[in-house]
Amino acid sequence: MKSKISFPVTFEFKVLALSPQFSVRDNKGEEIAYVKQKLFKLKEAITVFENSSQAAALYKINANQWIDWSASYVFTEADGKTLGRMGRKGARSLWKATYDIFDDHDKPEFRVEEANAFAKVMDGLFSQVPILGLFTGYVFNPKYNVTDSSGQIVGVFTKEASFLGTKFRLDSTADLSEDEKERLILGLMMMVFLEKQRG
Repeated sequence: MKSKISFPVTFEFKVLALSPQFSVRDNKGEEIAYVKQKLFKLKEAITVFENSSQAAALYKINANQWIDWSASYVFTEADGKTLGRMGRKGARSLWKATYDIFDDHDKPEFRVEEANAFAKVMDGLFSQVPILGLFTGYVFNPKYNVTDSSGQIVGVFTKEASFLGTKFRLDSTADLSEDEKERLILGLMMMVFLEKQRG
């Protein structure tokens, strides 16, 4: 994400790929990042590339401990510089997904919280039903509110109505710095993979 980020930003998954991966596009439809999760890892790990050619890696996101309900996920640039991290809110996320994003000084910056847990549950259930699961993306579309450290809503992240339900959209309701946008998008990248694992 070398260029200035303009909202809304969309995440669009590559269907039928062996490993989970998606493109991130700005409000003009330009690809600003390509995200790929490593297969067969005991720790969650994803690489963020400049584009779908996967020629240049921009960031890494890695769990800082073995997979459990309270793991943190550290964002680093390609040269190893730490940008921040995201933490899942343990047992609280069993029912209603809740994640905290921290800056490079480990200060709380954003909270991402599921707006309607029922929609996520139904989306997960129906997606497992043969044939019917192909169309769940048109019916149940979970939404997540993004709040800053003062509790003000600064963004909304929504699973859009689409075939196979593989597209997400981030809208901003506040004027964020480029560093804040960067960390928020990196956090949501990791969250999307984690939520797909939840079902």
